[in-house]
Amino acid sequence: MSVKIKLRREGGKKKPSYKVVVIDSRKPRDGRFIEQLGYYQPISDPYIFKVDKEASLKWIEKGAQLSETVKNLFKKEGISKK
Repeated sequence: MSVKIKLRREGGKKKPSYKVVVIDSRKPRDGRFIEQLGYYQPISDPYIFKVDKEASLKWIEKGAQLSETVKNLFKKEGISKK
């Protein structure tokens, strides 16, 4: 089973908010997830990004792949595999 860390869209029309989740790569974007790691609200000024760093690093060490958007957000927050 290939696992990814990606964003799950929530919120209303033109008011997106996202949850950062660990999900099987074969599942759809808003499908059943394994674990929720945090959330991202791009509409707020400045944007709000909260994530459990320890759990994220644990999943990365286990081999979870990051989506491009999550990879960029983690880079901005200073979360990386060391």
